[in-house]
Amino acid sequence: MNLLLVRILFVIASAIVGYQIGNASLVGGILGGAAALVMILMELGMRRVSVSGLSGAVFGLILGIFMAKVVGDAVSLLAKVPAESPIKLVLTLVFCYLGMVIGLRGKDEFNIIIPYVRLRRQDQPEEVTVLDTSAIIDGRIQDIFKTKFLSGKVVIPRFVLKELQQIADSTDPIKRQRGRRGLEILHVIQKEAGLDISLHEEEFPDVPEVDAKLVKLAQLLEGKILTVDFNLNRVAAFQGIKVLNINELANALKPVVFAGEQMEIKLIKEGKEHNQGVGYLDDGTMVVVEDARRLIGQQVKVAVTSVLQTQAGRMIFTKLER
Repeated sequence: MNLLLVRILFVIASAIVGYQIGNASLVGGILGGAAALVMILMELGMRRVSVSGLSGAVFGLILGIFMAKVVGDAVSLLAKVPAESPIKLVLTLVFCYLGMVIGLRGKDEFNIIIPYVRLRRQDQPEEVTVLDTSAIIDGRIQDIFKTKFLSGKVVIPRFVLKELQQIADSTDPIKRQRGRRGLEILHVIQKEAGLDISLHEEEFPDVPEVDAKLVKLAQLLEGKILTVDFNLNRVAAFQGIKVLNINELANALKPVVFAGEQMEIKLIKEGKEHNQGVGYLDDGTMVVVEDARRLIGQQVKVAVTSVLQTQAGRMIFTKLER
């Protein structure tokens, strides 16, 4: 069942009701159809609720009938409207339509507010992982998905896809390249066999920042966030959201380096401190070499003096081998 069919049926039913209320008058039928079109225009402004399936529509229909009964009885009691008044029929039609529309738009979640119940099978708990823009651009999720370390449903929010498109359309060539890389990675992982990947339509228009939207969506879906963003990691963890940080995973898998161990490194640039040279290992780990600024561009032998491990990454401090 789709929204277009529901809207057409609502317009037809409203025209028939208007025709009957108007004592078989064509004007009444036109007014009823026009009122239905006005209701549809109002409904089109309800963009905070996402699309759903038949179960949501059925629940919405039941809720609409119940609300129509309650409101109709209240109107009859307060305004002393006769029980056979067409007002009750109009209320039933309107509330049933709105209930079905709201039900159809709750795609991945449909919550009963009192009591709060999530409509999903309890014998088959589903793990949900929400992808962050930074994790998509990073590219390593492609290899992570291939290894089958992640299970359950992978959700790509619509607002994350929009952010990727904006980056891909940027006038900055570096940002444009990163955005296009992210879109290409999404295209590749969608073709991976065995992955349950879906696009989530929830936009949260009242929340301006993408990171805040990700946290809110993860709370709504009771899922985890996959990211490489250190700040998002902290904010989400503070609010009780489970975070899968690719950098933390990569750091955990890096080989352990001990003080005194020797290695060869090519110096790429100068460091922040005076006379330092900086190089990188194959896995991206930064290696800082003391008193090596003059050797930038060369392959040098160094000895490890210390290792600094943080959630943002690992840094190895070394000195030149004499």
